[in-house]
Amino acid sequence: MNWNQVQGNWKQFTGKVREKWGDITDDDLDRIAGKRDVLVGHIQEKYGIAQEEAEKQVKEWEETNKLEEWVDSKT
Repeated sequence: MNWNQVQGNWKQFTGKVREKWGDITDDDLDRIAGKRDVLVGHIQEKYGIAQEEAEKQVKEWEETNKLEEWVDSKT
């Protein structure tokens, strides 16, 4: 996954992020701005989980949504 491309298309991804992690607010999404490490940190904070669990959830989300294929189709 090329997160530089995700950052460039972040607005299109925010709906999918909200579907998975409903406690993440619009302000959070603006702060995340497509940065994977910041997304992981927000998930960790909002849900009170360990970093490893947040990383696992993001990885599963990437795979479930086939984000790499989606990004590639937009370029």
